[in-house]
Amino acid sequence: MIGICTDSNSQLPDALAQRYGIEIVPVTVTVGEHDYLEGVDLDADHFYGLLAADPRPGVSTSHPSPGQFAVAYENLLQRGCDEILSVHVTAATSGTVNSARLATRSVNVPVRVVDSGTVGFGVSCCAWAAAEAVAKGRDLETAAQVAESMLPRVGAVFVVGQLGFIRTGEHAQRDGVPIMTMRGTDVEILARVDTIEEAVDTMATAVLGWGTRLNVAVGLGDRTGETLTDALAKSLGSADNVVEVVRYRIGPSIGAYAGLGTVGCFAFPVD
Repeated sequence: MIGICTDSNSQLPDALAQRYGIEIVPVTVTVGEHDYLEGVDLDADHFYGLLAADPRPGVSTSHPSPGQFAVAYENLLQRGCDEILSVHVTAATSGTVNSARLATRSVNVPVRVVDSGTVGFGVSCCAWAAAEAVAKGRDLETAAQVAESMLPRVGAVFVVGQLGFIRTGEHAQRDGVPIMTMRGTDVEILARVDTIEEAVDTMATAVLGWGTRLNVAVGLGDRTGETLTDALAKSLGSADNVVEVVRYRIGPSIGAYAGLGTVGCFAFPVD
């Protein structure tokens, strides 16, 4: 049986983790002088509450240690797994992949470590697709190849750090609020909008153009973004070419850099 592991930078929601039995290794998030484990003793709401303090505290992140990965791998073995697929945030921005590779020395089963080439829920897209491959009976190497092939297939649209716009629905700057898009590693401004309604329409239209059958995830940062994420999830969920919409939180390891007032949406085509 193949077990799957990822790190909490993936923002993998509990619904997907439980569905596929995925182990999540937490990133350490330092807020002020306090260290927290993402998803263990620091959830999104707690984090954004700390971030909103005046003065704003300093925030930094650090990747999991090899020992943390060794514990996660052992948990998978205890559940009966005899092979492990470990899918992680890109090595270009984090030492997570190296820690995972070092931890493979501590277990006596095959472990295939995948550098997803991306960050945030993009990592979850890779793990999600690989988990589906495993569920369909694919072997370890095939599932790893599925994860490795996902980067150019994953798309994202997002609003970053626009707290005032999301809270009031009014544009925060004279030339409109930028809607960003990412395909692979390329990030650009898709459009500029003046209202929440325009943001929903722009984001949904972009996502729906990415394939005839799509898995979609809508991400909420702090709670001010609920109006936008609820409307976006509803719009996408009613589309004929969307297979599934999941909801996730933009947690501390991404929120530390994106800030308050961030909403995201990822999608990838499925067979």
